[in-house]
Amino acid sequence: MSSSTDYGSHTWELLLTVDHQHEGVEKEFLLQVTGDLHIGGLMLKLVEKMNISQDWSDYAFWWEQKKCWLLKTHWTLDKCGVQADAKLFFTPQHKMLRLRLPNMKTVRLKVSFSTMVFRAVSDICKILNIRRSEELSLLKQSGDTLKKKKKKDKNSKEPVTEDILNLCNSPASSGLPANPGLYSKTMTPIYDPVSGSPASSTITWFSDSPLTEQNCNVLALSYPNCSPEMLAEMYQPRSLADKAKLNAGWLDSSRSLMEQGVLEEDQLLLRFKYYTFFDLNPKYDAVRINQLYEQARWAILLEEIDCTEEEMLIFAAIQYHVSKLSLSSEAQDSTCESEVDEVEAALSNLEVTLEGGSTSNILEDITDIPKLADNLRLVRPRKLSLKAIKSYWFIFRDTSISYFKNKESAQGEPIEKLNLKGCEVVPDVNVAAKKFGIKLLIPVADGMNEVYLRCDNEDQYARWMAACVLASKGRTMADSSYQPEVQKILSFLQMKNMSAQAPSDPESVDMKPECFVSLRYTKKYKSKQLTARILEAHQNISQMSLVEAKLRFIQAWQSLPEFGLSYYIVRFKGSKKDDVLGVSYNRLIRIDMATGDPITTWRFSNMKQWNVNWEIRQVAIEFDQNVSIAFTCLSADCKIIHEYIGGYIFLSTRSKDQNETLDEELFHKLTGGQE
Repeated sequence: MSSSTDYGSHTWELLLTVDHQHEGVEKEFLLQVTGDLHIGGLMLKLVEKMNISQDWSDYAFWWEQKKCWLLKTHWTLDKCGVQADAKLFFTPQHKMLRLRLPNMKTVRLKVSFSTMVFRAVSDICKILNIRRSEELSLLKQSGDTLKKKKKKDKNSKEPVTEDILNLCNSPASSGLPANPGLYSKTMTPIYDPVSGSPASSTITWFSDSPLTEQNCNVLALSYPNCSPEMLAEMYQPRSLADKAKLNAGWLDSSRSLMEQGVLEEDQLLLRFKYYTFFDLNPKYDAVRINQLYEQARWAILLEEIDCTEEEMLIFAAIQYHVSKLSLSSEAQDSTCESEVDEVEAALSNLEVTLEGGSTSNILEDITDIPKLADNLRLVRPRKLSLKAIKSYWFIFRDTSISYFKNKESAQGEPIEKLNLKGCEVVPDVNVAAKKFGIKLLIPVADGMNEVYLRCDNEDQYARWMAACVLASKGRTMADSSYQPEVQKILSFLQMKNMSAQAPSDPESVDMKPECFVSLRYTKKYKSKQLTARILEAHQNISQMSLVEAKLRFIQAWQSLPEFGLSYYIVRFKGSKKDDVLGVSYNRLIRIDMATGDPITTWRFSNMKQWNVNWEIRQVAIEFDQNVSIAFTCLSADCKIIHEYIGGYIFLSTRSKDQNETLDEELFHKLTGGQE
């Protein structure tokens, strides 16, 4: 027989704090518990003691000292390690969060603070009707990027709060997942592929979602630009070190918001983190395309990515066009004139897929090995002397370039053969000066071999540039993307040509050109000069539809040399100085911090394995041919770079054949790490 005192020695007091909104009701409760009491039993005891009639299904325990959720309700207090000194908060798992979208609009919605960020972003994207949520993530703005904003008056907070789009009636507000119907093949909301507005026949799909037609237009349409004064107050990176600060605040996808110090009503940025935009479809992706366009637009305006003056004028012309169409009621109300029956379109696509395009070319594509052969000029930079420029006969076959003294000697051994697989391809073009160059940075054992090719005209440049771009990715000219790549380059050159023409007198157009270019150009040119040059460039795109113009802007953004690079300041093992590491969708680039020149490139396709030593926070990577590197990250947590590498490898496994459900387990296996 055990006495009552023996029994009492096994029980202890645990202080619990309840996060509820009932006035006049206590928030702290002292319960007698035992170590073998499971978490679910503790919840039941607490709710019975409170005696408040409400739905507690979304509530869970948050352990303040350990910064973790106690979500496994079958675990006992002993197994969780909970003792008498633990501070447990009984709080809702879904809380209000403010998200600043790429178009600078702020939405307020309920988000799960207890699930991993990867899942939380997926639920957010379902509410906002953005497909492919794996390309996005949440970003905390660093203190440095907010410095300019802090200089504003206290009154400046008012317009921000007025501009918040409240989506608090989202399905997630009750702790339920977002409506999966949004993603089924038959119930995805359909958008007008011309204007991007929701098609009237399918707007009813939004009835169960907080995205009413009006709210959807706020997210899917681009609205008037900000003033130059407002642009001047925003953070603009001036160096690679500044650009590295922009990427320091990515949240860990494998941990919850609460575990990372995010509180209710905090503001985070929702941004496209991974620059591989899969399966963009104007019919279903109006919101996604618009947010992508906006992220690209702000990156250009704030000079987060470098571009030439010609390119800046092209971007300005497209922005002006988009702005004009967005403001016109025709763009918002029109329906696609050439609307094709869905079944007919699907059958047509199937027919093309089965036939593999034009039947007359099938045999030719199989038997012929595509090649290019032309007279080009070769430029090799030399230290302490002028560049050596000489004309040679070049042959491009598969993924390699060979060059010979002349056409007649092409049957013999080449002077040199350059393998372009894994190289960097950078355009070196000035249309006005008739300069069409291709800069190749070819990886070699001790760094990068720098070679310039000079073409004679636009057509030759487009063919050779497209071949170089594909070869750098390990693809040949036999690839189906070669001809579209050539056309894209020619179209881009044509736009540059229009912007390079002598500016004519600007018409009496209601344009504020300062809203479409970065501050550097507003200081360099007068308003009338900018207007004239933007209108010149606009002539070439004036017939484009709204969605087509946004997609063209995104394509032009993707063609910039720095596109898709996220920068971090690192210290390589054995090095005495800091370098910048650029992380892209298919490679890592070591960059000299002082000059901005690439030193070495490593391709993910050559990677054997990578791991992190969590004790010293060092990332170690092994590549083919016994190449290995190791570095510590100075501008951010090494987990962010580790997740970037794993995330890009995960995204490379996607295919159009699979449905839109993601292998979340594989993502966490590749990105989670073992701390």
